[in-house]
Amino acid sequence: MAGGGGGAKADEPAPHPPKDQLLGIYYCLTSPPTWPEAILLGFQHYLVMLGTAVIISTALVPQMGGGNEEKAKVIQTLLFVAGLNTLLQSLFGSRLPAVIGGSYTFVPTTISIILASRFSSSTDTPDQKFKKTMRAIQGSLIVASTLQIVLGFSGLWRNVTRFLSPLSAVPLVALVGFGLYELGFPGVAKCVEIGLPELIILVFISQYLPHVIRKGERHCHYFAVIFAVVIVWIYAHLLTVGGAYNGAAPKTQNTCRTDRAGLIAGAPWIRVPYPFQWGTPSFDAGEAFAMMMASFVALVESTGGFMAVARYSSATHTPPSILSRGVGWQGVGILLSGLFGTGTGSSVSIENAGLLGLTRVGSRRVVQISAGFMIFFSILGKFGAVFASIPAPIFAALYCLLFAYVGAVGLSFLQFCNLNSFRTKFILGFSIFMGLSVPQYFNEYTAVNGYGPVHTGARWFNDIINVPFSSEAFVAGILAYFLDNTLHRKDSTVRKDRGRHWWDKYRTFKGDSRSEEFYALPFNLNKYFPSV
Repeated sequence: MAGGGGGAKADEPAPHPPKDQLLGIYYCLTSPPTWPEAILLGFQHYLVMLGTAVIISTALVPQMGGGNEEKAKVIQTLLFVAGLNTLLQSLFGSRLPAVIGGSYTFVPTTISIILASRFSSSTDTPDQKFKKTMRAIQGSLIVASTLQIVLGFSGLWRNVTRFLSPLSAVPLVALVGFGLYELGFPGVAKCVEIGLPELIILVFISQYLPHVIRKGERHCHYFAVIFAVVIVWIYAHLLTVGGAYNGAAPKTQNTCRTDRAGLIAGAPWIRVPYPFQWGTPSFDAGEAFAMMMASFVALVESTGGFMAVARYSSATHTPPSILSRGVGWQGVGILLSGLFGTGTGSSVSIENAGLLGLTRVGSRRVVQISAGFMIFFSILGKFGAVFASIPAPIFAALYCLLFAYVGAVGLSFLQFCNLNSFRTKFILGFSIFMGLSVPQYFNEYTAVNGYGPVHTGARWFNDIINVPFSSEAFVAGILAYFLDNTLHRKDSTVRKDRGRHWWDKYRTFKGDSRSEEFYALPFNLNKYFPSV
């Protein structure tokens, strides 16, 4: 023991040291796997994001008056635009392996537009109603995209994120994952005989099997999703053809059967989605403002998504200028969603961020290959429809694990904070609790009454208030950010407690030499578009 009497004992346990980059990743952001592995891993990312495209389209299209044919076309369009946006984001945006897909955040505002009185004309055919409604959604998305484009490319969002600390990042990133709990087990329970086996098999293959099969340990992590989905999909099909659901209620049949999606019959063999395919977009000022608020909520959630993706790709913390650039290109993604008519906006796919953690592969190339699969299967409609007919409880079981990984990576930022500080305890506990409690009230109120707590004659104003307060990540993130930057911020001890000193070198792009390796633009474009 060192002299002086105050030293620690030699056998005293030492705390785990904080790490700027996550260790234990097989392939980081810039190191691609072999081509066969990369192609299979890319297909797996496509499979995971497909669930969201199907769930959103299934929820929206019937309300708009569309049938199976329209639903198949909307799914194709969602996939096509997601492929384009993912390529743009990985090449010119944040440069992270983030899949940019359809977002649940825009769905409440979209439903509000669908229920507008001007679309309830009894003289319209279902097809006319569908196209009219879709054109109104397109118009509001086109206007809403300007918010993220301006905030991102002007650098305003860079100035906001410079004040983020590890402490204020924890509630934001954690609830980006944990806040989606309603899409997990409640979805599994809709057809528990399919969803539960999927969940158990996925956990077994990804967590237990690697310790049994030492030589194939990596492949158990890499392809757990493909193995589990194929096994349970075959099992579900056997139940379907065996007549297990013949006498079941229609709702059970729609959820459990593998032949009920109606997508294969409705999908064309070959079709290339194109801008304004549903006609010229229509514009309504109130709906545009409501969609802009949804866009801002998606912006906050995607900031947490980018941070989770950076961690799981073993990159350093994302500099504010790169986050801002990524947000700008995400705004371009929402613009493309509006031009093509996807029915919803775009944001970072949280389930795909979780898949990076499950596979331990954070390679940019893998996600770019997955974008290729999205575009390929969106054009070859029948082939894509086969995969889109996977029962929803299988995807819900995947979400249980993938959203959990994102929530956990948010908690991992606590390694930079002082957990013995009462200030830390207050900000952390209060923001996470309110982030869960406030949306619970808003969502519960809406489920019981059919409308949100704010219920005036102006639907657009209702959405502007109800949508942000229904998002767990938004409420927790904004509250933590405000408290962390107003509560005794200038105290030098507080600065260390909140972990701010760990991220000082990432405040500017050139503050850390590794930023160039991970986030520099391709084709020497940094020379013309320098990051600051």
